Amino acid sequence: MSQDLLKSNLSSLERKLSLLLDKHKTIKEELAMLREENGELRSILKQKEEQVSSFQNQIKISKIVSEIDSDGKDASELKSKIDDYIKEIDKCILHLSK
Repeated sequence: MSQDLLKSNLSSLERKLSLLLDKHKTIKEELAMLREENGELRSILKQKEEQVSSFQNQIKISKIVSEIDSDGKDASELKSKIDDYIKEIDKCILHLSK
């Protein structure tokens, strides 16, 4: 092979290698960005699951309260106390989520 052909092939290989290295760098940066986004989304999902769990507990408590006979004075006091507890728990959850 002639020197010119070897130089041409070497130049072509260097150019291709440079392109591959640039593409590799770009893909690594994209992977890092996607991993970070994945972590953020997992965190958001965990918060949402905790909120759903909290709401489910509130629904259960509300059902218990609604099942209590509302005719008696004791029942209304109990409902009031449970409502107060629910409000206090909501405040605590809100405070913890900040």
